[in-house]
Amino acid sequence: MDDLNRLYTRLCQEKGAEPQDAVLKELQKMKESSGKGKLDFSTQNLSLESCQVLGLLLQTDITFSHVVLSDCMLSEDGLKQILQGLHHNAVAKHLDLKGNNLRGDGAEALGKLLRHNVSIISLTLEWNSLGMWEDGFSLLCDGLSCNQTLQRLDLRNNQISHKGAEELSTALKQNHSLRELDLRWNNIGLLGGRALHDCLQSNKSIMKMELSGNNIPSDILKAIEQAIDYNLERQTVKKETVSQRHILTKEVQNLKQEKNKQFLDLMGTIDKQREEMSRTTRTTTLQVSKLQETLEDRKSVVNSLTAKLHMTDAALALSQQKAQDLGVILTQTKRDSSSMRELHARELRKEKEESAMREAKLRQELAAANEKVLLYRSKVEELERKCRMQQEQLLDVKQELTNTSAELKLRAVQAEERLEAEKRRFRQSQDDASVLRQKEVEHMTRHMEDSERLAQERMQRLEVTKLGLEEELSRVKVTLANERAQAEEEIQKARSAAQQEEQQHAAILQDKIRTLTQSRDQAQGQVLQQKQLAGDVQAQNNQLCLEIEALKRRIDGLQQELSKKDQEKVSEVTKVRVELQERLGHLEAELTAQEGLKEKISALERQQKVQANTHREMLLDKEAEISSLSEKLRLKDAEILRMREEEAQRANLLQSAILNYISTPLGSTSGRK
Repeated sequence: MDDLNRLYTRLCQEKGAEPQDAVLKELQKMKESSGKGKLDFSTQNLSLESCQVLGLLLQTDITFSHVVLSDCMLSEDGLKQILQGLHHNAVAKHLDLKGNNLRGDGAEALGKLLRHNVSIISLTLEWNSLGMWEDGFSLLCDGLSCNQTLQRLDLRNNQISHKGAEELSTALKQNHSLRELDLRWNNIGLLGGRALHDCLQSNKSIMKMELSGNNIPSDILKAIEQAIDYNLERQTVKKETVSQRHILTKEVQNLKQEKNKQFLDLMGTIDKQREEMSRTTRTTTLQVSKLQETLEDRKSVVNSLTAKLHMTDAALALSQQKAQDLGVILTQTKRDSSSMRELHARELRKEKEESAMREAKLRQELAAANEKVLLYRSKVEELERKCRMQQEQLLDVKQELTNTSAELKLRAVQAEERLEAEKRRFRQSQDDASVLRQKEVEHMTRHMEDSERLAQERMQRLEVTKLGLEEELSRVKVTLANERAQAEEEIQKARSAAQQEEQQHAAILQDKIRTLTQSRDQAQGQVLQQKQLAGDVQAQNNQLCLEIEALKRRIDGLQQELSKKDQEKVSEVTKVRVELQERLGHLEAELTAQEGLKEKISALERQQKVQANTHREMLLDKEAEISSLSEKLRLKDAEILRMREEEAQRANLLQSAILNYISTPLGSTSGRK
């Protein structure tokens, strides 16, 4: 560490910069703690000159395998200097740049580092802003696609959007070394989740991917987890196959060695037998007297050869047993592969059934939604039809009111004309009062009777019209009450108030009628008060006009209430339409989800086909290896059989020679003597 302090100080002097106290203190702490292999400057504020010097140190360093620069608030230029020093560093394995607020230039520098460095296996980039700059993040992803040594990448809290996730997925399609990827607490969303799921179809090396806090739907997260689990299973199967292949190769090599050893032993025994046979042939010519001993020796040799032959048979049986064991292992592997195929087929059938059930459920929901839409449409049409009927009834009531008002005005004009005529007659009667007073009195009495009759008839007509209006109003009220009884209690209250007002008006009219009858009685007794009676009639006409205007105002109020109710109906209709649109939006989202499920099913089918092809290739390779091994065993068996036949021939020849030697040579020697 003293060398490192001196080197840091010397490089600072060469650069013309002051050594930073914080760096010296950290180096001193490393010296005191005798910590080897870790360079930790976390939470230290490093200057640009210190970053340049550290870059030069790391360029030739062979000590530190961990470089920790978390929460240092590095500038873009300082980070470039440090990463440039790590380009050709072959010792650093772990790099931590957490919490440095890295942006576009930092992402570009990291991309260059991933292109050139071949030693870093873990890179921590948590709590930065790499995803905000799409160009820089794309350069980082390009560097990741070229890198083949990085195994763990931490990109938590980097504001990565769905476009950044798409860039990362394209990079992962070419990268085959990354094992763990942490993308928690970003903004990946639905599209980014789909892109990451698509990249897992081609990338089979990722064993762990963290995606919580990214607003990714649960079905896509589940699909990604299934793809990761498939990668894990594939890796374990690959390891198992490699181990089994290694075991089989070892067993085959052991068998080859044993066979070669047995063959060499057999050849040695054969050579020994040849030497012994040559030696016995030489000794037989020289030692006839010791023939019995030699015969016994030969018998012992034959016994030893038979024992060796039995040993070779036992070794052959052992080799056959091993071959049977290999066949059992092969059948076990075939069973395992068939069970795996059946398992995958069952999983595929289960997923197909689940997708079919989901599709049927979605279709049922869509049919129910369509029925609800039709029901809502029928309700809307019925409400619109009722509104049109109410508007037509209101127009009819308005027309009747206008007709009654016109009729009342016409009657008022006629009454005024009659009053004028009566006034003229009264003037004439005053002029002729001295002469025709009695005639005038009789004429006035008849006129009063006629006016009384006319007034009674007019009152009856007014009562008839009033009753007709009241009946019409009651019918309108009944229809409105029947149609809006469930949601219009306030309107009913207003109608009850209107009925009370009409009753009050009817009572007032009855009072006025009574006053009219009193005035009529007074007119019969007092002819001179006819002017006052005419004034009362005119006042009554004015009151009737006022009442008509009040009725018009009340009708206008009812029209306003109806317009309000129409607006409320329109708002309800719009609300229902908005709800229908939302429901249709949900249904479209469910249809898109169903399409995603179909894509997932197709992807699973493709995966199953690929896996079946790989298993088929593996089985073909295993069968080829087994066939080659069986062919070699067959050749070895044929060679052993051939050796057995040769040994049997040699034993037969030796036995026949010994028998010939025992039977003939003794007689020939005695004859010669």
